[in-house]
Amino acid sequence: MSGTDGSAAFDALRRAMAENAEEPEGPARNARAEQLLTEAEKLNIPLAVIEALGHQLKVYNYSSEKAKMFVPFARLLRMWDEHPEDFDEYETHSLHWVFKWMTTGMLAQPHIPLAAMEKWLGEMEHRYRLAGHSERAVRSAEYSVAAHIGDLARAERAYTAWLAADRDAMADCHACELHEQGWWQSQRGRDEEALELWAPVLAGEFTCAHEPHAALASSLVPLLRLGRPDEARANHLRGFRLVRSMESMRGAYADHVEFCALSGNEARGLELLAERPAYFTDDGHPRSKLDFMAVVTLLMDRLTELGLGERSVPGPAGRSWTAAELAVHARGEALALAARFDERNGTAHVSERARARMAQRPLVERLPLGVRAARTVSAPVVAPPAPVTTQEPDLPTLIAEARQLSDTLQPNAVEAWAAVARAAQGMELDPRDRAEIADHEAMDLGPEGIELFEQAAELYTEAGDPGEALAARTRAAYVRALTGEVDEALAAVAGPYDDILALYAVDGTGVPQTASVLMSRARILMRRVHEGEDEAFLSDAESAVREVLALVEGRTGDDVQLAARVAEAQAMLAELAARTGDLETAAELFAWAAEGFVDAGLPWFAVEYEARLAGLRHHLGDPAGTERALRAALEHGGPHLEAAGRAQLHLQLAEVVGGRGLAEEAAEHALEAAHWADEAGQGRTLGALARHQLGGFLLRLCRWAEAAEVLESALPDLSAETHGDGAVVQAQWWLGDCLSELGEHREAAERRLQAAEIARHWPEQHDHATLAHLAAESLGAAGLPAEADQAYTRAGDLWRGLGNVHGLIRSLRARAWLALRADDGAGAARELMADAVRECEAAVADAAADEEARQRLVSELGHSHRQFGDLLARSVAEDAEDDSIRAVLEEALAQVAEAIVVFTSLGDSALDARTGAELAAGWLAADLSRPAEAAARARAVLDAYGAAGAADGGTALFRRDVDGGTGQARRDVDGGTGQARRDADDETAQARCAEAEQMLALMEEQED
Repeated sequence: MSGTDGSAAFDALRRAMAENAEEPEGPARNARAEQLLTEAEKLNIPLAVIEALGHQLKVYNYSSEKAKMFVPFARLLRMWDEHPEDFDEYETHSLHWVFKWMTTGMLAQPHIPLAAMEKWLGEMEHRYRLAGHSERAVRSAEYSVAAHIGDLARAERAYTAWLAADRDAMADCHACELHEQGWWQSQRGRDEEALELWAPVLAGEFTCAHEPHAALASSLVPLLRLGRPDEARANHLRGFRLVRSMESMRGAYADHVEFCALSGNEARGLELLAERPAYFTDDGHPRSKLDFMAVVTLLMDRLTELGLGERSVPGPAGRSWTAAELAVHARGEALALAARFDERNGTAHVSERARARMAQRPLVERLPLGVRAARTVSAPVVAPPAPVTTQEPDLPTLIAEARQLSDTLQPNAVEAWAAVARAAQGMELDPRDRAEIADHEAMDLGPEGIELFEQAAELYTEAGDPGEALAARTRAAYVRALTGEVDEALAAVAGPYDDILALYAVDGTGVPQTASVLMSRARILMRRVHEGEDEAFLSDAESAVREVLALVEGRTGDDVQLAARVAEAQAMLAELAARTGDLETAAELFAWAAEGFVDAGLPWFAVEYEARLAGLRHHLGDPAGTERALRAALEHGGPHLEAAGRAQLHLQLAEVVGGRGLAEEAAEHALEAAHWADEAGQGRTLGALARHQLGGFLLRLCRWAEAAEVLESALPDLSAETHGDGAVVQAQWWLGDCLSELGEHREAAERRLQAAEIARHWPEQHDHATLAHLAAESLGAAGLPAEADQAYTRAGDLWRGLGNVHGLIRSLRARAWLALRADDGAGAARELMADAVRECEAAVADAAADEEARQRLVSELGHSHRQFGDLLARSVAEDAEDDSIRAVLEEALAQVAEAIVVFTSLGDSALDARTGAELAAGWLAADLSRPAEAAARARAVLDAYGAAGAADGGTALFRRDVDGGTGQARRDVDGGTGQARRDADDETAQARCAEAEQMLALMEEQED
């Protein structure tokens, strides 16, 4: 092979290795690296083989086949020892760098003897010393060996020496070092110190290929232990997104499964296992397999403890698994691997750590994540109460307790009477007791309890309480109304109503019994109102409600039931007022009703009416009142709120506080709403809406990764039929924004295009145009110029149809820049930018009557000229003739000069844009060998910001005062007159002035 041919083949090999390095981690990439090594060996170029071996090492290291690293490294080391001159500077550095991978990589392979690791550690120290490297990396490797085998004293010594040694080119990156240092602190029980060390990595200050991925995973359990669940949740959502596709990060993946097992997210943990079936069997890195199987055991034990041991779970391929079966298998695998390590190490440290990890207890009972886990497990089974040694209450005590609960309308009164019924089996009870048992059983049965109410009525009569007998019969009538038989219910209540009034008139019964009958009748009449808006129905219902109030008001005393009658009657009047359109009165009455229940010690009854009040206040445009009512409802509902109701209240409150700009609190409420919707079995409906809102609030907080995880979780359940296509489009739009911020531009484009396709059918096309434009931006950033141009063209046509000149011009400019990237695209780019200028000039002329619109368009024109100039300057081919280059640069300078004129016409509002154009014009003038013109441009910028003396008839408004060689801008008042200019004290001004100073100095040197 000739030298020319060999060089070309070597270049092609390097391109192929670079392309392979960008492929996803895994066996396919590794196989390609092996193939490339074979091709390198055919070139008869030692450096080609060295680079191919180095590439093979890297892809093995970042995969599940780490055990394959040792063979290519041994070959590289032999080549170095025999012919070091074959290694260039980069490969020499790489060889010493991967020494660390070899030394610590042996720890993960239990078949490699401890003596071999110590030998390699010594070899590393020797070779680093010969190469003049610091011992920092050596001491770090020694610490890793000592920590792995459990030699804590040696590990602490090496750790201290590691931190004391100088950082040099062989030291791990800051991110990796801080992660490992924090991990050691957490293992030693110093979680706070660990999180302090991890803080710069978690914040993104230091990053690398595996960070902050690993640090986010490592932080999860320490955060839970420290009582910081919100941070743990955020780190789980951020971190899992990073490790999900990285085959080499099984250990970090295991940390996320562990977090799920310890935070009440067992179903989420199962989903994680299902995503990575190969992790159960991959043997290339035994240490991470041990970590993974240990947390699988932890999760399966947790499920078994919750009574779900027989549930089907994901496991190793080839058979089906229950949680209990997988627990046994995973524990056996983990302990067998740990035993192999301990046998190699001569300690029990690895087994002790594995057992401790598998034996962990949950750190929080419930930590909502915002994402919906598939309902592969049911709600946790409540553990049976511990057996009590004290004697169970006797029957009289149970009856007394049940009666006290029912008399005070406590939520568990029905259950208390059911306990009485169970305790009384086979025993003789008096009619009153039997009546109350039947009465409460009927209440619990609903429509099926009508006959029991009649039995209760007969028993009350037998017990000598005719008033309560009538009340039981009217309760039966009300239940009938609830089933839709309103007319029958009215007929059934008519007789008891007349009878109770007659009894009450002769003191044959009391106020409570009479009020009960009157309230049942009022409830039935309210049901009739619900079925029709006849004014007579409204009038009858209002009369019945006011009859209850006339009887009870002023007579409640300490009677909780009577106080509740008053509050319920107020609520009925509120509903009637709302039906007649008197919303203010309705809101006032609902507020009184809620207050009445709270004052009576029955806050849980207030919740329904506070929720109604919130709806009215919202309708009346009173966000503060809406918020107060919702917060009161959540507070008063307490543990008695059903999951669906709690979800609704949290979601409404999220919308209200989010509207006040309180995105952090709004996100918390949306998170709770999503959790409770899932608990209520409404994950696909209400839960999806809550996740949609949560994603939006997280986006507003710039928590891109968390928002993306939540929105991706919501989208499969969001549907146009259930939630409206607006919610679907908004979720796709938000997700596109998140993915764009995360640098996932191709995926962002897909989401934006999906949203645009739905919006395409809407009557108003602004959203369609915006989404098409955003999709074009993402496609361009993803390196898909043809697709981006197509999307920009679509957006431009839409902007033109909408009469939105700004959107049209920006789409034309964007297409011009895309065209410039193509081969022979300069002509098309020039024409598109010229079109943008023409469109803008025409729009400025048309907007003469609207000064504000004209000013905005003039600014757009200035930017178009400026970009035209920049585009022309960048279009110059490096191999073009000098005259051709000069002609294009002159044209570019003319466009930028025109931009300066336009920006100057806008005054101070366009100062930064003008000075930016001045500097661009100055550099173009310099390229055209006109230093005096360039210097003048620089002085114009300095003068604009008051940062240099602009000579004007010998008078300087701003003068440079040189103090100790440091130039300092100072205001000089001349004759009491001063011109208002912006001080050079903000970031943009400082940058402009610094660049102008640089230009001025260079041009003055050329002039000299």
